[in-house]
Amino acid sequence: MKNWIDELKRVLTPKQVLTELADRHSYSFDASFGEYLPEAVVQVKNKYEVASVLKAANEFHFPVYPRGKGTCLSGGPLPVHGGAVLDLSQWPEQIDVRPEDLTVVVSPSALPANINQAAEEYGLMYAPDPSSAHVATIGGNLAENSGGPRGLKYGVTKDFVLGLEIVTPEGEITRTGGQTIKNVTGFDLTKLIVGSEGTLAVITEATLKLLPKPPAVQTLMVSFKDIRSAGQAVSKTLTSGILPSKMEFMDQACIRAVENFQPSGLPIDAEAILIIELDGHPDAIAAELEVVEKIMMELGASETIVPGNPEEAARIWHARKQVSPAIAQIKPTKVSEDATVPRSKIPEMMERLQAIKEKYKVEIVVFGHAGDGNLHPNILCDKRDQEEMARVESAVEEIFLAAIKLGGTLSGEHGIGTMKAPFMEVELGKVGLDMMKRMKESWDPNNILNPGKIFTEQGQRLVLRNE
Repeated sequence: MKNWIDELKRVLTPKQVLTELADRHSYSFDASFGEYLPEAVVQVKNKYEVASVLKAANEFHFPVYPRGKGTCLSGGPLPVHGGAVLDLSQWPEQIDVRPEDLTVVVSPSALPANINQAAEEYGLMYAPDPSSAHVATIGGNLAENSGGPRGLKYGVTKDFVLGLEIVTPEGEITRTGGQTIKNVTGFDLTKLIVGSEGTLAVITEATLKLLPKPPAVQTLMVSFKDIRSAGQAVSKTLTSGILPSKMEFMDQACIRAVENFQPSGLPIDAEAILIIELDGHPDAIAAELEVVEKIMMELGASETIVPGNPEEAARIWHARKQVSPAIAQIKPTKVSEDATVPRSKIPEMMERLQAIKEKYKVEIVVFGHAGDGNLHPNILCDKRDQEEMARVESAVEEIFLAAIKLGGTLSGEHGIGTMKAPFMEVELGKVGLDMMKRMKESWDPNNILNPGKIFTEQGQRLVLRNE
C-alpha cells in the first residue's frame, strides 16, 4: 500500500494526498447507507492530475472512487474496496456561457444552481433542477444522471449534455460528442458515460445545452381527499394536451411534517396535494390554467389555490423543498428511495406502498415528481433498532419489486450504486446485465474505476443494518 501512496505523492504533491484517519473518515460515507474507509483521499484540480492518478492505479492495481460533494443517495462514491477516493470538489469552478450557441462549458466542480444563474444573465436557463442543485456538483449529476421537478417537461441531465471531456480508466484523456445540437458520428459515448456512475470514466469537463428562459410561470396547488384521485389527475392533465414544467406530489404525512417543521400554510387535512407549475407565454399559461383547474375539479379536488404573485408561489415551492428536512425530524433515520412507475400506474403504486407499510409495520411517507412517475417513498426508522431495520430491508425490497412488476424501474434519478445492485437482474434480465458487465470489462480491464457499484458482487444483498 505504501508504494502506491508514495507514487501518488510523487505524481501530485504530498498535500494533495490525505492519509490521516480523520480525513479518511470524512470520505467514508455519503447520503446513503454504509461506511467504507479509504486508504487515501486524493484532491485533484485538473485533468492531468486525474490522468496521473488513474495511470498509477493501473500500475499498482488499487481502486479509485470519484466523488463530488457526497450527496449521493445510492452509495455511488463509497470506497467499498478501500483504495483512493478521488475528490473533484476542490477543482476550481469554471462556467463559460456561450449565449450565441445556447451552450455552457463547465468544470466537474460547478454547482448546477450556479450554472443556471450564469445562464439567466443571458435570458437562458439550464433546465435540470435536482433538489441538491445548490450543494451537489455537476460532475456528480452527470455520473448519476440526476433529474428533478423540471424533468417532466424538459428531461433529465443526459438530455442536456452535448459533449464531455473524460479521463478513461486507463488514464487517457479524450472527448466525446461535441458543441453541436446534432451529432450522429459513431456510437453515442456521451450518453453511455452519463449515468454510468463513475464506473466507465472520470468526467473533467462538460458542454451542456441551454434553453431560452420562459417569459412567464404560474403555480397552482391542488388538494385532494384521496390519493387515488391525485394520481388520476396527473394522467388526466398530461393526456389533455398540456405539459406542465413541474407536477409534484405530497401525501398527508409529508404535508403535516412540513407544517410541524416550518409552517407554510399547507392544507393539513388533505390526503394529498399536487403542486403544478406552468411555463411559457402569459396568454398560453392563462388558457392552460383554466383547463387544468377544470380537470382537477372534475376529479374531485377539494381546493385549488392559484398564487397571485411570485412571492406566494415561492412559499409553496419552498414548502415542497422542506419535505426532506421535515421528515428527517420525525425519526433518526430516513431511507429515501426513488422507484419509478408509468404515470398510469401511480394510483396502483400508492396502494402497494400502503400495503407494504401495513405488512411490515413501517412508517412510509411519499412525495416526488408525480408528473413523470418518479415517486420518493421514504421509510422513517431508527438504524439503532436492528429488528426494525430488518423489517425496513424487507419493505424496501418489496417496493423495488412492486415498481418493476408495474412496468417501472429501480431508480428514476438516484442511481444504482450499492443500494440497488442486488436487484439489477430482476429488471434487466441476465442477458441485459451481462451486456453491461461486458462494457465495463472492456472499458476498465483492471477494474480500477469505482468497483463494487451497479453490478452485484458475490453474496451481495440489500443490508441497512450492522451485521
